[in-house]
Amino acid sequence: MPDSVALLAALAEPTRLAALHLLRDGREHCVCELMAALGASQSRMSRHMQTLRQAGIVLDRRDAQWVRYRLHPAMPDAARRLVEAALDLPLPSAPRPESLAA
Repeated sequence: MPDSVALLAALAEPTRLAALHLLRDGREHCVCELMAALGASQSRMSRHMQTLRQAGIVLDRRDAQWVRYRLHPAMPDAARRLVEAALDLPLPSAPRPESLAA
């Protein structure tokens, strides 16, 4: 079970929320895709994704030199409801994924 403080803290950052919006499609996304969509550097994006992974929100998989991320399929129901509720709210005025700009 994820730590509630870590979970809420992970959701409280605009770039991480924008990344979760991209991952919401159910597919795996490499760091390069997230970087391009959100205008973040590799190191910054990797740190954000590490925070989401440590909170139990995403899973990672190494693929050659890239790391691919997806929403954690076995996330506890309470955590999943919090994540979904956060994703249903409007994004703050932070870098929005290009696919969500419309």
